[in-house]
Amino acid sequence: MRLSAVLTAVLMTAVLAMGAPRPAAAEDTYTQEEIVAKAKGFFGTTTKGLADAIQKVFEDQGKPNAIILGEEASGAIGIGLRYGNGTLERKSGTTQKVYWQGPSIGFDFGGNASKVFTLIYNLGNTEALFQRYPGVDGSFYVVAGLGVNYQQAGDVILAPIRTGVGLRAGASVGYLHYSKEHSWIPF
Repeated sequence: MRLSAVLTAVLMTAVLAMGAPRPAAAEDTYTQEEIVAKAKGFFGTTTKGLADAIQKVFEDQGKPNAIILGEEASGAIGIGLRYGNGTLERKSGTTQKVYWQGPSIGFDFGGNASKVFTLIYNLGNTEALFQRYPGVDGSFYVVAGLGVNYQQAGDVILAPIRTGVGLRAGASVGYLHYSKEHSWIPF
């Protein structure tokens, strides 16, 4: 084999290896046991419903590589608004303050306040979080409730698990805009 052919093969292998996306290493992701423990610490208790919701998200998406621990308030009379804030945590221990806000429209009436525990998948650079995530939401809160839905923008997938209080029922479509700074403008 000629030297130029060998060098070409080595160079092509190196270029392909550098260009291939790097899957999250095991040490960069949370296990289901770690998430259940964090959720228990965040919500104050672990219910069967919460454990089942976490198990379902793990079955659907696998291991998350970041989480957001936060709280939000929302309300709707056909047209709704949602505002929240929390702390983004990476497995490495780095944290960052995060805000979200967004509009919705649908057959949705009432209001609620929730604690939100969001599992995040495929988050490479933290900056990739800060964008709009479309979603469909269905809720039924009568004093207390638990819900989970998925939001995706590009490769980043969010799975917010909400437990809250209020009087709210319905379904809506909308989006949430995640940002580094608080804003009252939901668009």
